Formats: sequence, C-alpha cells, structure tokens
Amino acid sequence: MSNQSYRSNSKNITVAALLTAFGILIPIMMPFKLIIGPASYTLGSHIPINIAMFRSRGVGIVTALGTTIGFLLAGFPIVITLRALSHVLYIALGSFILSRNRSILSKTSTRSIFNLIINFVHGVGEVIVVYLLTSGDIGTQADYFYTLFVLVGLGTIVHGFIDTELSYQITKLIQQRTNVKITQLEL
Repeated sequence: MSNQSYRSNSKNITVAALLTAFGILIPIMMPFKLIIGPASYTLGSHIPINIAMFRSRGVGIVTALGTTIGFLLAGFPIVITLRALSHVLYIALGSFILSRNRSILSKTSTRSIFNLIINFVHGVGEVIVVYLLTSGDIGTQADYFYTLFVLVGLGTIVHGFIDTELSYQITKLIQQRTNVKITQLEL
C-alpha cells in the first residue's frame, strides 16, 4: 500500500468515525424530536450521513449504519430504527451520483435537483419500511394512507431536503474556514 493510499484510508476512517459519533449522539441528545406513530423527525439527524455521502460511498454507508445504532440506543421504536437503516440506500445512490458529477453541488439549481431526487428515494425507502412493518395496523384506511404517504413519505422528503442543504452549507463552511478537506467535490 502506498503512503498516499494509506493517508487517504486513514482520513476516511477518521471522518467516518467522527461523523458516526455525531450520528449516534444526535438521536440520543437532540432536544427536538417529534414522533407521530411510525413517523419521526429529529432535527439534524441526516446531517452526518449527508456529509459522509459528500466524502465517499464507503464513508457514507458506514456512517449510515452507525447512525442506525444511534436510533436503537436512543430507544426509538424498531420501525423508526429500521427507517434509519434504509438511509444506506439513498446515501449509496447519492454518493454514486456525486462520484460521477463532482460539480453537481456547486450550483443551486443542480444541487436542488440532486437533493430532490435523493430525498425522493429516501422517502420511498422509508415508506416501504413502514409499509412492510405495519401493513395496515395504523387504524382506518384514510389514517393509514395519511400516515404512510404524508407523514412518512412527504415528511421524509421535506426533512431530508432541509438536512441535505444544511449539510452542504456546513461542509462548505468548514472547508472555507479550515484546512480540512472533507470532500473532493466542488462546493
């Protein structure tokens, strides 16, 4: 293994460890958590995994797996914990897209389209998890539809969209104000 490769691997491990630590702490420590049945909104919960996604696919996936542990340790219901596990899918897709187009985040228009696409996938993944685990156990048909598609699906898209933009702004700010290069993407 070359010295450059060793340094790169060490940086990826360090970044993944730090972001995973934040990803575990956020669901445990965050004072603002809104839980409505299988739907939940924890302020900033996607920020560590999104920053990890900006770094690389491997760092993103490891961090998403770690944040799932955070939701488990925080005592969230299993359906919410498994929703966190579904983040691996949208993080893998997002990092794949970013690896193919390193400047996609640099313009507001392309960043917004990227953000909408990955958070649509994010929302669909969470709807599938909730559907598979509840399959009609949430009361009346209208209540179930509302919970599944509005609270979980649309709520996830909106919450994820906000957190992805915050992740971008935080990453850009860190890279501008420090010598720490979190990502090789054009911000």
